[in-house]
Amino acid sequence: MKKFLLGTLVLVVAIATLAAVRFARDRGDSTPTGAETVLVTRRDIGSFVKATGIVKPRVGAEVRVGSRVSGVVKRLHVMVGDSVVAGQLLAELDDRDLAARRDQAAADVRRSEAELRYAEADRHRQRELATAAVTTANDLELAERGAAVAEQQLAVARANLVFAETQLDYSRITAPIDGVVASVATQEGETVAASFAAPTFVTLVDLSRLEVWAYVDETDIGRLQVGQNARFTVDTYTDREFEGRVTAIYPKAEIRDNVVNYITVVRFELPRDRTLRPDMTTTVRIAIAQRQHVLSLPLRAVRQEGDRAFVWVRRGEKIARQWIATGSRDDTACEIADGLHEGDEAIVGDVDFQGENPP
Repeated sequence: MKKFLLGTLVLVVAIATLAAVRFARDRGDSTPTGAETVLVTRRDIGSFVKATGIVKPRVGAEVRVGSRVSGVVKRLHVMVGDSVVAGQLLAELDDRDLAARRDQAAADVRRSEAELRYAEADRHRQRELATAAVTTANDLELAERGAAVAEQQLAVARANLVFAETQLDYSRITAPIDGVVASVATQEGETVAASFAAPTFVTLVDLSRLEVWAYVDETDIGRLQVGQNARFTVDTYTDREFEGRVTAIYPKAEIRDNVVNYITVVRFELPRDRTLRPDMTTTVRIAIAQRQHVLSLPLRAVRQEGDRAFVWVRRGEKIARQWIATGSRDDTACEIADGLHEGDEAIVGDVDFQGENPP
């Protein structure tokens, strides 16, 4: 009997508590338990095209430096990872034979200069004799011809000297750009042969001039155009998003495993606090239609009832249903076009009114 009375009392208390909660809820002054709240704030919202890509050096930012003459590598002055500036000496070839050719060309120039002085003196003498009518016209013509030939021989000798000096300069390999040594393809003591293609000594990369190649699917490429804003992340810095802009869309597709992609080039400013390197994998988001500085809420705070949207908002100690009009949305948030104001507090997730879900 006592157990029956105790059970009846518990049931009556439960029914009374439930009735009180429902009464308070109907009045709009019940408080949900364990509810998370968010504020209505302003942010940029838009749709994006997603693609994977890689970091690439820009045109001219990666240079393979080689030799234009054959010879034995006498000395390498850099190693992989070294930073260099334009004009810095990278390697030297054994230049003894080139130096000998330069000296020979210089001697030819001096000989040609001496022959020209003699020819000019002979021409001057023949002209004076012709004026005094003590020489023949044939002798004067021979003197004139000798001086002219000597002038051309001197010009040829000087050109040969310039060529020999240029070849000698080619034995010193210098950096054409500022950058970092990415690879070294030869060693000291090796013989290099320059024929139709210059042998590569080192590869330089300018890490300050990089871009992203995003591989965009053919179903999305029609929505892209030059000038659109883009954001990307790299696997190395998952907590950082970098900003860029579309600067080019390649007209020719790249087909991999029967999937058609188009390369979309995204240029960006090099971050000062991060180091990006060629061939890093990227995840790219290119903004298609973007609304700037609009009221927004996380998608998980917006609820649907039929074709209408609403949110639960906190007004002081009360919770109320607020019908809203939504606009643009992205992966995490949507635009609030009407019904709420900046700073309003909305309930996120399932609302538990003391154990019951709201209607």
